[in-house]
Amino acid sequence: MKLAGALCLVTGASSGIGRATAGALAGRGARVIALGRDAERLAGVGERQVVWDLAEPEGLAEEIGRVDVLVNNAGFGWAGAVAETPDVEHLVAVNLVAPIQLARAFVPAMVAAGRGHVVNVASIAGFVGPRDEAVYSATKGGLIAFSESLRYELRGTGVGVTLVAPGVIATEFFERRGSPYDRAWPRPIPAARVAEAIAGAIEHERDEVFVPRWLSVVARLRGAAPGLFRVLTARFG
Repeated sequence: MKLAGALCLVTGASSGIGRATAGALAGRGARVIALGRDAERLAGVGERQVVWDLAEPEGLAEEIGRVDVLVNNAGFGWAGAVAETPDVEHLVAVNLVAPIQLARAFVPAMVAAGRGHVVNVASIAGFVGPRDEAVYSATKGGLIAFSESLRYELRGTGVGVTLVAPGVIATEFFERRGSPYDRAWPRPIPAARVAEAIAGAIEHERDEVFVPRWLSVVARLRGAAPGLFRVLTARFG
């Protein structure tokens, strides 16, 4: 798909991966609608800024109109025991329900036009379910399954679907989730690297992208040999 001139909606564009993705798409000539909750931090991102809380996505499609590309990036996490997870409904609403609702709203016009692309930014957590991230992992696992099914549904329509699974990214995510990242390995990588992967996946119609790429081995091992994976995880974390 050609990004030059394409109208792209990027959610969660006020910081992190979303902000970097807005820049990467604009750098390829796309017209970017940047969506976020913080008007001050959203200022200057893309050619149009929309302040919206995706916990309540109803009405957003009418506000924005048709788009060529939908990047479902907005989300947040929580680290801790499942019994201590605050506001589970809000976490699920933003991370999983909103991307489904936005795809439901924007995809029909893409199909009618015979072109378009949906990018769902999940996480490696959705493939492997790390400890103390049960609810967050569940939302990302649901997004992975949704992307797979939607891709089959849209095959032959001219509308592509990409699932992006980042690993540890150097953003504010870990501070916001209530627990900073303190592992020596893997080291966090820049959000710009994910943004470039997203732009490339749209242009080349890739189904699935892991950032960094070696994470695909982790996901495949979990799927092919879950018992072995659990043994290794218990030993090495």
